[in-house]
Amino acid sequence: MRIALSGSSGLLGSALSVCLTNHGHTVIPIVRASEVPASKAPQISMHPARGIVPSQLEGIDAVIHLAGAGIADQRWSAARKREILESRVRGTRFVAEAMATAQHECSRPPRLLLSASAVGYYGATSRVVDETSGAGLGFLADVVQQWEDASRSARDAGIRVVHLRFGVILAKQGGALGAMLRPFRLGLGGPLGNGQQGFPWVSRDDAMEVIRFCLNDASIEGAVNVVAPAHTTQREFARSLGKALRRPAFLPMPAWVVGLLFGEMGRTLLLEGAFVAPSVLTQHGFQFKDASLSDALRTILKQA
Repeated sequence: MRIALSGSSGLLGSALSVCLTNHGHTVIPIVRASEVPASKAPQISMHPARGIVPSQLEGIDAVIHLAGAGIADQRWSAARKREILESRVRGTRFVAEAMATAQHECSRPPRLLLSASAVGYYGATSRVVDETSGAGLGFLADVVQQWEDASRSARDAGIRVVHLRFGVILAKQGGALGAMLRPFRLGLGGPLGNGQQGFPWVSRDDAMEVIRFCLNDASIEGAVNVVAPAHTTQREFARSLGKALRRPAFLPMPAWVVGLLFGEMGRTLLLEGAFVAPSVLTQHGFQFKDASLSDALRTILKQA
């Protein structure tokens, strides 16, 4: 396939680009119009105000849209929360509208949109939820609902749209796990708050395999929870990471300290959680390579 990919320099996108290329696909990055091309390789330009010129999508089979401002990069001021929301809604709308218009203007338009989303859709809950469950409450739940709704023009144009509701993507090179490694290696790791909150996770390798799976299975459409099948609490995750690193992991960080250090962002991302089931993937026969947290962490920590 010829695949257009936004967010190609991110934790998932950078590895995904290599993965797809190794499987024989041609990956064409979607870049901001203001960026100076690093090479003469084909690129698709997205203008910050006008979006994508639909003719750039001629001959593209699928679009994978992963771009968006980092959720946990900094404390959530009003301005940062607005940026988190607008970067996702605006970017997704630009991609979806360009794909919809391309159905009429291109002789060979893209027919599939795989758009990043998040399990934050379900809000904080102690019950098990899956793709049939309704939206939760809170900032992230509101963001995800608007994020997914921004692809409506593509769906209305008859394009197959898949919303990839990612859990915490585990990779040694960055993200949540990358940030945790140093304190845990120093023996300073442990549960956050009471540690009973759900911690929906997926290895980066499995996240990439889910994307490949959705590319190839035309019957998959709508929301897809990209999480490992095992239900894990934050305390269990801390214990497993400590064991994988052969370090103690019993020093708790009280909820009030999390709030003091990280504000609303910390309270939402670190103290709240959900137990999320990948029902759609299970029903379609997807096989997780990293279904066990302890095995997944050992594999990830051995990677270069």
